[in-house]
Amino acid sequence: MPSPTDPSRPAPAATDWAASTEAPTVEELTTPLRPLAQPGEISPETLSEARHILRRCDQLAALSADPEGIERVSLSREHRMANTLAATWMQELGMRTRQDAVGNLWGRIEGRDPGLPALVLGSHLDTVPGAGRYDGVLGVLLALHVVRRVQERWHEMPVALEVVAFTDEEGTRFGTALMGSRAVAGDPDDAWWTATDARGVSVPDALRGFGLSAERVGDAARDPASIAAYLEAHIEQRPFLERAGQSLGVVTGIAGARRMRIRLRGEARHAGTPYDLRHDALLGASRAITAIMDLAERTGASATVGHIAVAPDAVNVVPGSAEFSLDYRTDDDARRDAEIERIRQELLRICTAGGLELEMADTHRAATVTCAPGLRAAVEQGITETTGEQRPLELFSVAGHDAMAMAGITDMAMMFIRCRGGISHNAAEAVTLDDVARALDAFERAALLVAVRGGGGR
Repeated sequence: MPSPTDPSRPAPAATDWAASTEAPTVEELTTPLRPLAQPGEISPETLSEARHILRRCDQLAALSADPEGIERVSLSREHRMANTLAATWMQELGMRTRQDAVGNLWGRIEGRDPGLPALVLGSHLDTVPGAGRYDGVLGVLLALHVVRRVQERWHEMPVALEVVAFTDEEGTRFGTALMGSRAVAGDPDDAWWTATDARGVSVPDALRGFGLSAERVGDAARDPASIAAYLEAHIEQRPFLERAGQSLGVVTGIAGARRMRIRLRGEARHAGTPYDLRHDALLGASRAITAIMDLAERTGASATVGHIAVAPDAVNVVPGSAEFSLDYRTDDDARRDAEIERIRQELLRICTAGGLELEMADTHRAATVTCAPGLRAAVEQGITETTGEQRPLELFSVAGHDAMAMAGITDMAMMFIRCRGGISHNAAEAVTLDDVARALDAFERAALLVAVRGGGGR
């Protein structure tokens, strides 16, 4: 992986763009270099670019550990291949590329002066097992095509432009999430250093196998002064844009999630053991999961149990241990934590009744974040000028994204793209050519609007 000089060095103060008599006007800088289609229409040129983006999604989908589907987890052979391919695409655009200390890939073009703070566009390249083609990947490729469109004029901008392909947004390999973006934000999680994957490989070992070092992960942190703003485009992963008949939406904020490992310990016994002598951990876990889902449905929270393991896992043995994951999300952190406390009390009641022991431990915790109003306005303007929709749908994201970690060091905003049926984390994940084309036009427009203002969105 090429590693040119790190562009994240402390940046000089940005020039007052509006006061510069030699600077091009905002209108000149934000007018696309190709003919504009009328709002609601798509130019043949944009459709051609959208086809190119979708072909590249297919290329990345082929980099999979699963020959029958798509699986590209963090710090894997497939992750390395994806970074290498994406770096090649960046270099074709004249970008300086580097891989940071946690495995994120960066590309950069300078603004009108070397070393200016950067407008960062991006998303992630890692996937869940059995993934679709567009989660994360589409956002990275849209960002690269924005660079492709604007690179000729970017030397006139008061900010640099960077594209990032984050690692381990999903957190499926080690049970943690947002590893790449949290490292960039200078917010490492202590759980990283004890977490292991299904094969017992630790995060430090995986970093070492990727040519990196756990001792150097702190080097991935960026100086907040080096980043002007962060914008991310992503498929919605819910059905609300489709229901509204809109292609693109404006994200208002991102839910804070807690992920937990919950273990119930009982006693393994012969299958012939009378019920009054059993301490059945799986039965207790089943009742616990039902109680969790009942509470979430009543309160409007989003609760998911995506993994369960039983021991000794034999057909004729009463389970002595059952461990399951819990992902719990709301739009308010205090409410989320209060509901998890209610869950803990109910699980204690279930365990007491069943003669079981309870263990609950956080594996991930993220705070709810709000998108910066000025950046949201730029995204909304980009959508309106592209689609003709005067009131683009505003959406609160229940799904977590790298933008929530980046909010710790800079202003951020997101644009959502309609996906069929709201289906994601599934091979059936799908977008339309027209929606990708509209997303490219709108995302370019939003990026230009943010750039000429020098970033920032409060």
